[in-house]
Amino acid sequence: MCKAVFLDRDGVINVEKDYLYKIEDFEFMDGLFDSLRYLQELGYKLFIITNQSGIARNYYKIEDFNHLTSWMLSEFEKNGIKISQVELCPHGPNDNCTCRKPKTEMIENILKNFSLDLEKSWLIGDKSSDIKCAKNANIKNTIQVKSGHHFDEKKSEADFICESIKDIKDIIKE
Repeated sequence: MCKAVFLDRDGVINVEKDYLYKIEDFEFMDGLFDSLRYLQELGYKLFIITNQSGIARNYYKIEDFNHLTSWMLSEFEKNGIKISQVELCPHGPNDNCTCRKPKTEMIENILKNFSLDLEKSWLIGDKSSDIKCAKNANIKNTIQVKSGHHFDEKKSEADFICESIKDIKDIIKE
């Protein structure tokens, strides 16, 4: 069984911008590539799980998301990073789906394709719904980054809090 890091997209991988779907608006977080290469060197498989309610709200289409994701994955590849799978929830907050974080269907879909040790895995997110998703899916370790949505650190259920993904080397050591 492999260990994994599940990554939220907006606010963790890229600078948070409302309903981001255009390549020209996409900005990778500072230090992201170094951090993800570090995780790979430690033997982690990398996955992205992302709520994309802009699709349900008709701000953009799933084809726009797929186009941006293909570009993003090629940028990762150019930088020596392999994302094993990307899962999205295209629904809105009131759609009562089974995939929108903090629900766990996106993680369950990944587990259908990979044998992962959730006790040795991590989830990195910027919202409480990300952290709750990890807890609901029995992912043992969580990091909440401040680089996306601002939150009350005292109310965070995350195991660790840091400024951004570039700080994870101080937390994830093996």
